[in-house]
Amino acid sequence: MIFKKRWTLLFILAATIMAANIGTTARGQATSKKMITFESLLDEMISMEEMARYPDPYYTCRQESSRDRRSVSPDAPNWFANGDGYDGGNFIRIDTINGRIEKVMLDESGPGVITRFWITSLDRQPVLRFYFDGAKEPQFIIPAYDMMQNGVAGTGKGLVIPHTSYSSDGSGGSTSFLPIPYAHGCRITIEIPSKVDKQPRYYQINYRRYESTARIETFSKEIALRAQKKIEEVNRILLSPAVPELKMTTSGGQKKLNPGDSLLLSLPKGENAVYEIVFNIKMANREEFEQVMRELIFAATFDGSQTVWVPISDFSGGGMGAPAVSSWYLSSDGHGNITSRWLMPYQKRAFISIKNVSSSVADVAIKIKTSPLKWDGRSLYFHTSWKQEDGLWLSNCNDDINKPTCKEWNFCTLTGKGIYKGDVLSLYNHSKSWYGEGDEKIWVDKDTFPSHFGTGTEDYYNSSWAPVVLFQTPFGGAPRADSTSSHGYNTFFRTRNLDGIPFQGKLKFDFELLSWFPGKADYSSTVYWYGDKNNNIKK
Repeated sequence: MIFKKRWTLLFILAATIMAANIGTTARGQATSKKMITFESLLDEMISMEEMARYPDPYYTCRQESSRDRRSVSPDAPNWFANGDGYDGGNFIRIDTINGRIEKVMLDESGPGVITRFWITSLDRQPVLRFYFDGAKEPQFIIPAYDMMQNGVAGTGKGLVIPHTSYSSDGSGGSTSFLPIPYAHGCRITIEIPSKVDKQPRYYQINYRRYESTARIETFSKEIALRAQKKIEEVNRILLSPAVPELKMTTSGGQKKLNPGDSLLLSLPKGENAVYEIVFNIKMANREEFEQVMRELIFAATFDGSQTVWVPISDFSGGGMGAPAVSSWYLSSDGHGNITSRWLMPYQKRAFISIKNVSSSVADVAIKIKTSPLKWDGRSLYFHTSWKQEDGLWLSNCNDDINKPTCKEWNFCTLTGKGIYKGDVLSLYNHSKSWYGEGDEKIWVDKDTFPSHFGTGTEDYYNSSWAPVVLFQTPFGGAPRADSTSSHGYNTFFRTRNLDGIPFQGKLKFDFELLSWFPGKADYSSTVYWYGDKNNNIKK
């Protein structure tokens, strides 16, 4: 009896310790009780392994923005209203604090993390204030014109970046990917002097909403100082990405692909992951390069299911023409040398292939780095898919917003469980001017209103003021822009680190088709996500 009691007490003690570290969500999944800190979020941002895992603890990803508040339902008038950033009504509410008029941009209760903050303005005077955990006084006060002046070391590099239109005396704007965690809530306000209150200003705030049991350390100036070396390290890695130094196996193949030919590579068996794929593609006639790169199809099959099927030009992030790309996940020199750092885990078998569906000959070489990686209940498969539709009608953003000609284009619809990780918009604009006034609308699981409702195509892609310029950042860019009028070929792409969007059953992404002038465009979309083996995408 003493023996049994002793072991009973030990069992109770062990169970108590485990309960202190592992809980159970309403979904019946084991949930880590590890503290989420500023540093742990920075580690997650640059972890190749974590990008392919389902969240634990679980969170939903949402967005607040300066969208036109007249848009309330697809079945009601003004669903395509385009008064984003105007009229002073594009905020949650207006507070008066110590005599200041502060317009509320975000007001969240409970644990969460701001993962992306995009903002632009034409005036230097407005001020942002951050209030954490119900505090009456702001912990951070920074210029709304330039979030690079946030007082945190290392900004203005990878984590906080200026927009292409930014100038010290012109149109301001920047995007911050610096994670801002909070334990019990966050309120962000903007104070705008009355004499400039009619100036347009636009913002998007992406944030994670965790379950109430999540343990999070609230951000502060002291924490930012504590993590100064970590911030510098992450900036360096974001700007100079490389696969980790692991025990790896490199598989390779090279072949001259005639029309209809394929190059197929079988990867090492067992629990492994692809860490890097390097494509080298050459063709005798350089004039054929753009079209042939669109007609070389990259495919991947993991554990018996094909989860990747996409033109290599679009998989590279460059879209039509496969121009140069420089980002965290993808790099390309614009001459057929492409490097992918998307992690691609599998349990038993994997095959990588390139098929030539063009009418030309191409020399193709592939090098693949794989390494053992244990598969568990949080592991997910890598997915990429592509589609194109020509002759889409672009409605006038001012005159047509309530006419039947104004429509949305379904960028993608995903079903199953997964995490949305990024996309490429590659298009040919037949109209005479800017095509990208349309907002993104992303519906996740049981949304009754889009949890992501944007303010314009370029805003979604971390730029501003209808740019037709090339730019590159760790989180995407604009690899192609043929004409200052935006006529011709254009490509935007965006990839997501901490701002990936988890979904449990469905994600639906639509783009409004709005332009400065009516006309037509040919759109293609490439999407990257992690999910179950049998996830589906609407074609």
